[in-house]
Amino acid sequence: MATSKHYSRRGLIMMAGTSGLLAACGQVSLDQVAGADIDEGAFGNPTFNNHLAQTGRVNARISLARKFAESVPTTVNFAFDSAVIDAEAQQAIRAQADFMRQFPEVKFSVYGHTDAVGGEASNLRLGRRRARAVVRALGQFGVSARRLEALVSFGERQLLVQTDDRERANRRTVTEVSGFIESDPMVLDGQYANLINRNYVASQVPSE
Repeated sequence: MATSKHYSRRGLIMMAGTSGLLAACGQVSLDQVAGADIDEGAFGNPTFNNHLAQTGRVNARISLARKFAESVPTTVNFAFDSAVIDAEAQQAIRAQADFMRQFPEVKFSVYGHTDAVGGEASNLRLGRRRARAVVRALGQFGVSARRLEALVSFGERQLLVQTDDRERANRRTVTEVSGFIESDPMVLDGQYANLINRNYVASQVPSE
């Protein structure tokens, strides 16, 4: 009986010591779901991302983004301190719209940028105006507004050319493939391979 009590007391001491060590380290929480500490901030995200990969959606988006970048100019440039679409920009936007109309299941994002001249707050506003100007122009070429999302302005934070001076290359918007229209029959059926393999044929205006 004494031996049994000895081991029981010893076990209690070891359990208390272990609990104290875990609490001190802050690495274990007994009221969390297993794996929550690697869930990237919201339970279910890794599972959801894995589902997207397994169904081919992630690879499809990457493949279409590559096709878009290889087929049309994804960048539109602007004059200094301006969000006006000039003739060169309109030509690039028309090419983007031609691609978009042939892939109606696909959504796109437009991001605005500026050069480093001026204040950060004003440049963020300018970048946003440029992104919105491109979205409006895409709409004029027949692209539904519901397919254009995440209008983000980076202002001067992502310079292509590292300079504090005026630089046209930095005054731009960038259009990218962002995802799919969830309610589209092609997406509902998971026919991503057919979607990727669809040919893009650049529209040609016959000469008069």
